[in-house]
Amino acid sequence: MLLQRIENIGELTLYYLHDLGRMGLFLLRTLRGGVQQPFRFRAMLRQIREIGANSMGVIFFTAAFTGMVLGLQGYYTLRKFGSEGMLGSAVSLSLLREMGPVLTALMVTGRAGSAMCAEVGIMRNSEQIDALECMAIDPFRYLLMPKFLATMISLPLLTMVFNVVGIFGGYLAGVKLLGVNPGAFFNGMEQSVVNKDIIMGLVKSLVFGLLIVWICTGRGYFVHQIRGAGYGAEAVSRVTTQAVVISSISILLWDYILTAILL
Repeated sequence: MLLQRIENIGELTLYYLHDLGRMGLFLLRTLRGGVQQPFRFRAMLRQIREIGANSMGVIFFTAAFTGMVLGLQGYYTLRKFGSEGMLGSAVSLSLLREMGPVLTALMVTGRAGSAMCAEVGIMRNSEQIDALECMAIDPFRYLLMPKFLATMISLPLLTMVFNVVGIFGGYLAGVKLLGVNPGAFFNGMEQSVVNKDIIMGLVKSLVFGLLIVWICTGRGYFVHQIRGAGYGAEAVSRVTTQAVVISSISILLWDYILTAILL
């Protein structure tokens, strides 16, 4: 029994090491496909519309209510210290540094990342990717690289939209509902926010975008090799769920790492 458990642990360790190496090579081959001609500009624009423009609705409402909650919570916390005028600083810094990039990435993972994983997984199961390879078409350049570039472009833009809408939501909650002085709100934000805060949020959004598209497309591409995934539609559903979970955990992990490095 003990030897069997040790054998199972060793087998799982080898599997995850193999999977990690496989995903690393997948990323390198996809990035190599980005420098090969011809460049699929129209395909990238279609992916920007799907990943970026079609995510505006969920980003807008998430940002608005997140900003309003930050405004309410920040007001009642700062009021204990007589510092209600610092509400603009608290809301803007929370959104620019942390909440904006993280929540945008999580929303895009749930809406667009899951769709990318399912799309690539279905193409793998229906042998469409094999057909591309048989026709001497590189699936990394033809299929995956437009998704990579579109996600890397869309996520920083969506993050900036999230920040603007979230700050406006905090303004509505703090100034219009709770009576904070509007001059103090914007003055605190102007004095506390510096370029470093904005750059930190954009760097995080770029890293999160790479994590999302890498994990989601990679899980779909290797759906037939994932341990315990099964076959057919069941495999796609399980791998899609796995991709969303892994992406979300990776976003939170790298948020801590980047914050520790950039602060």
